[in-house]
Amino acid sequence: MKYSENGIQYHIGLKEGDAGKYVILPGDPKRCEKIAQYFDDAKLMADSREYITYTGYLNNEKVSVTSTGIGGPSAAIALEELVNIGAQTFIRAGTCGGIDADVQSGDIVIAAGAVRMEGASREYAPIEFPAVADLDVTNALVQAVKNLGYRYHTGIVQCKDSFYGQHSPERMPVDYELINKWNAWKRLGCKASEMESAALFTAASALKVKAGTILLTVANQEREKLHLENPVVHDTERAIKTAIEALKILIDRGNNV
Repeated sequence: MKYSENGIQYHIGLKEGDAGKYVILPGDPKRCEKIAQYFDDAKLMADSREYITYTGYLNNEKVSVTSTGIGGPSAAIALEELVNIGAQTFIRAGTCGGIDADVQSGDIVIAAGAVRMEGASREYAPIEFPAVADLDVTNALVQAVKNLGYRYHTGIVQCKDSFYGQHSPERMPVDYELINKWNAWKRLGCKASEMESAALFTAASALKVKAGTILLTVANQEREKLHLENPVVHDTERAIKTAIEALKILIDRGNNV
């Protein structure tokens, strides 16, 4: 069942034709206008709850940007409703905190897959099913970041539902689990921690669409513990430019198939 009123999707406030088949998904609604500036003829299509959407063109292909808010549940809702109106390929352009000590503030992280330490993905697939990014989207992101010359990392990211469970685990009643699992993610080589990719990748698999993720590293608490340089970086411009470049690559590949 497609939940809509008069053809308008219940949460994102869009109808068929309002979005392109390629969509960038930032978390922060304020980031949408910044991304839309890279589109040709961008127009505000909807402003509903945490979901703001602009639609325009890249390389003569209709494209959109829709914010998802924070966390897997709202991201999965955005994905579901965008798919309902025809979107097919998604790039999450967001932020993360580094886990691997080599991941520095300002670095780009491209997620090949995600640890499903959250709840939304479990309503799409059994926990044994991996949350894996689409290979075509991931390859386009890697090519894009190479074209732009930014320092980057590819690998697994960890996804959770509680921001403060990550940053203040010792005050949680389940500190034993949070701390032990965090140590496991470090030993397994996880690059960074964020909150949306596991739900997006798993939902995309269930819906038979493509999704990938590119992230700006805001800071790395493990570098802080090691007394390494660790400034806080909020400028998402590199992640946005890489997502735009990757969309162009995907559009060109799609037109040449």
